[in-house]
Amino acid sequence: MADPIDQANELSERLRTEALAEQRQLARQRALRPSRPDCLECGEEIPAKRQALGGVTRCVVCEALVEATGGGR
Repeated sequence: MADPIDQANELSERLRTEALAEQRQLARQRALRPSRPDCLECGEEIPAKRQALGGVTRCVVCEALVEATGGGR
């Protein structure tokens, strides 16, 4: 019988692994969508290299601000 700490660690690791797999799947789905030519937030043109990633909706600056504030659409 495993002790409670080992059980908690195993559960934590399983949940972390599942969450990472879910985020990878979401990223793959986003990459399949076309990118916007202009930023959803500021309207500036999104560079072609960034658009090529697929599913891009914001310029780098606006995306960083949204991620830093925990926002997003």
